[in-house]
Amino acid sequence: MTTAAGTELEQSIETHSQTITRLLDEVEKVVVGQRRMIERLVIGLLTGGHVLLEGAPGLAKTLAVSSLSKAIHASFSRLQFTPDLLPADLVGTMIYHPADQTFTTRKGPIFANLILADEINRAPAKVQSALLEAMQERQVTIGDETHRLPDPFLVLATQNPIEQEGTYPLPEAQVDRFMLKVHVGYPDQAEERQILDRMGTSRPDLSINAVTSTGEIAEARAIIDQVHVESRVKDYIVTLVLATRNPTGVCPALGREFDRLIEFGASPRATLSLILGARAYAFLQGRAFVTPGDVKAIAPDVLRHRVIPSFEAQAEEITSERIVGDILDHVPVP
Repeated sequence: MTTAAGTELEQSIETHSQTITRLLDEVEKVVVGQRRMIERLVIGLLTGGHVLLEGAPGLAKTLAVSSLSKAIHASFSRLQFTPDLLPADLVGTMIYHPADQTFTTRKGPIFANLILADEINRAPAKVQSALLEAMQERQVTIGDETHRLPDPFLVLATQNPIEQEGTYPLPEAQVDRFMLKVHVGYPDQAEERQILDRMGTSRPDLSINAVTSTGEIAEARAIIDQVHVESRVKDYIVTLVLATRNPTGVCPALGREFDRLIEFGASPRATLSLILGARAYAFLQGRAFVTPGDVKAIAPDVLRHRVIPSFEAQAEEITSERIVGDILDHVPVP
């Protein structure tokens, strides 16, 4: 990268990252104490990666997604996933007109920029299959016709980790399509008080102003693709993913016993998600280059749902979160 090109890129990043910062601040007007969750949603938006939010009820997951759509002036659909949901309820269907014996296509709510798949694990396998095509191919099939989805297109799904009655485990192929899985935690005491002050009325102010557009999001995506990643940082990303498949072979410091804890490691899609997420994270910091710290910051959200603990690990109550944490602690940082 020449000096002139590098300076131009830095100026573009400074300008567009300020726009994204305004976007984050605007959403935080109504969503208090969840800056990390909002940042991960924006990272998904900037990289075209779907996001799975997992957290207890009442933590503003739905509010965050709807507020984000208003702040970027994008089309938004909320889909309440239930056991009786049909694929046609999601993608649409063909309508027959007896008078002239013709069919017309009625598009479903999936045709929007931002899709909130609320309690996604409550829908049966047929619905998940229809959603899988949309997530991977950015298209859906209605009858014998294929329809492209709008750009940007992003699935932001939620699931409740507490109540399991009436739920279906998500297929591993679908879970892997989510770029990030974000654990949403409780706010601290100061944030809880701020929530009380802002929202403690029967009609709280939930107004959001559109501070950016889908066109500016597309421009930011093009800039993020130019964020520089050094060879040693790329090697670090690959090493982290390989350590989920062959821990002691890649990082002997983990110890031989570590191998027995992992049933399946992360797929190559995790490698791609790591570099995309790290680039977007660096962009949010206003930098034109990725550091190992950017990779470590985004790695738990990229890897936690792609590492499958063994039965032995589950019996010892060792979670994928802990496994990923140990890998990040032991793999040497360049």
